[in-house]
Amino acid sequence: MCQLVMKRLVEGDKQVEADVKRITASEVLPKTSQELANCIIHTAYLASKNSGQTTRDLAERIAHQVGSYHKFVMIDKICDAVEEAFTDYAITDDDGKVDEELRPKYLSQGGTRTTDLALQNIQARSRMVMSFMLAQLLPHARRRGGYLLVLSTGNVDEALRGYLTKYDCSSGDINPIGSISKGDLKSFLVWASTNLGYPALAEIVQAPPTAELRPTVEGEPAQLDEVDMGMTYNELGWFGRLRKMERCGPVQMFHKLRVMWGESRGESADEVAGKVKHFFNCYCRNRHKCTVLTPSYHAEAYSPDDNRFDLRPFLYPPMTRQFRDIDTELVQRRPSEIHK
Repeated sequence: MCQLVMKRLVEGDKQVEADVKRITASEVLPKTSQELANCIIHTAYLASKNSGQTTRDLAERIAHQVGSYHKFVMIDKICDAVEEAFTDYAITDDDGKVDEELRPKYLSQGGTRTTDLALQNIQARSRMVMSFMLAQLLPHARRRGGYLLVLSTGNVDEALRGYLTKYDCSSGDINPIGSISKGDLKSFLVWASTNLGYPALAEIVQAPPTAELRPTVEGEPAQLDEVDMGMTYNELGWFGRLRKMERCGPVQMFHKLRVMWGESRGESADEVAGKVKHFFNCYCRNRHKCTVLTPSYHAEAYSPDDNRFDLRPFLYPPMTRQFRDIDTELVQRRPSEIHK
């Protein structure tokens, strides 16, 4: 956008010139798109003790190339305060003694899946709180007037799978990428890295997607999105298109993918059935999250936007009949096997 504005300034567009002076509150026009971006775009890398150096470096590089006003913010104090409040009010007795067995811990520290997820969610939600705080007060900190809009960052695949926390970085004022799949976003980033002059985007595409919400344990693999989800983003892209654009439920999706993936990927019918069931189980459990997602720029026909373009239930019963029909077909395809 800043590049387009600068192009119009060079061409002598008086209306654009007036708008830029009004928005930047300066009679001096920016000379580059980076100078303009520094006035209107604010970015922050909201790190916790679980964040990695690689993602921090990538965030700083792309911010520098775009020209945004960038900040590095540690959110550990916020997370620690919430955890301490829970400890004080929920697992401390009247004598002030803490029940250490109930103190929330990550799985790697001896905790349960419930406590592990709660600790991850606190980090995610703290980022939302800090993002809105920065949006309201960064102009004040720069001795400027006005306020900012928060751009949220969730994409179609994360929404379909439910791989997000309610009221985390997926929450904001508007989501410019909320109706676009991970695969299509990566294709755009590759294009933009060359055609828009932001080479850091190509590095971001190559980096394994990771939430970085759990502590790294020596000798164990890092937390990766696709491992956590139990499916790849490429598979999610197919699930999303078939679900929305071709209106497939579990059975029809199984029929289509059995042929497509059987031919192109050599997957058995049982493997395809397992993936389709897993997707719909996750989709049904998490569809309620779509009811509070930030409005997104409507760019694709496969958008799962609950309030505007994908009006569907957000509470689902178990898909017992559909899964039974899939199992029945599997048995018919291999009658010699004993179905369990």
